[in-house]
Amino acid sequence: MSDPSPRVLLEYGGWPAHRLIDCGHGRKLEQFGALRLIRGEPKAWWRPRLDAGEWAAAHAEFGDDGRWKRLRADTPERWTLTCEGLTLEARLSHGSKHVGVFPEQEPHWRWVRGRLAARGGGAPASVLNLFGYTGVATLAAAGAGAQVTHVDASKPALAWARENQRLSGMGEAPVRWLLDDAFKFVAREIRRGRRYDLILLDPPSFGRGPRGEVWKVENQIADLMDLLRQLVHPDSGALVLTLYNLEASPLMLHNLVRDAFPHGALEVGELVLGGEGTPRLPLSLFARWAGPAA
Repeated sequence: MSDPSPRVLLEYGGWPAHRLIDCGHGRKLEQFGALRLIRGEPKAWWRPRLDAGEWAAAHAEFGDDGRWKRLRADTPERWTLTCEGLTLEARLSHGSKHVGVFPEQEPHWRWVRGRLAARGGGAPASVLNLFGYTGVATLAAAGAGAQVTHVDASKPALAWARENQRLSGMGEAPVRWLLDDAFKFVAREIRRGRRYDLILLDPPSFGRGPRGEVWKVENQIADLMDLLRQLVHPDSGALVLTLYNLEASPLMLHNLVRDAFPHGALEVGELVLGGEGTPRLPLSLFARWAGPAA
């Protein structure tokens, strides 16, 4: 196929609640609201720019043992961040370096809001957020007027997402929060004859469904994409895929998505964090597809 699909770097526009301070030697130093955190980052192969004193001022560090180590006595386990009109809870969770917000995905939130705004009047857009985690993209879409179906296989993640909905004052937003396996849910929606205007998916490398269903992205993502082709509006719909797998590449995502969606516009590339005086830090790969009439 002669579709070149040039590689695109999407660097987040920044918001007051977050900034990348430094990165290197397999780690990154970030400010999340009132807290400065150190987390592992396997793509940061270079040397840090700042001296050790800047890193020593961190509130907490996620260690190789899978635990957060509090470096200051006043470090809370939970705190709130403001982002694009949303109020979100961040956490230092046992066994996970993630705090519940992925700032590098901010370009996607803007893109989703832009597409929804461009629709104009008429019926609200239908959005499906698979592997929805803590619901930032869900709330961004709902805040832009969409009716959103949020699916995740983790009961704690769903509770966290609903807490973000409450904190953001969006209790009346048209969101369906569903605890379900992504494959099984999508298959049922196809049998029901449903169609979505926009599908978002940010699958983990490995996971388990609510009944122990095993998910391995390299084994199942192509089959899932085939199902999603039947679920999104073929001419006017759109899809956003994000992958954090180290072995993946933009060309791999291009081939994967183009195989399932042979027609329409497709862009692939990397989501990047940038900070003042720091190297650009690539964090994930993405593909965004829009139908021929979108």
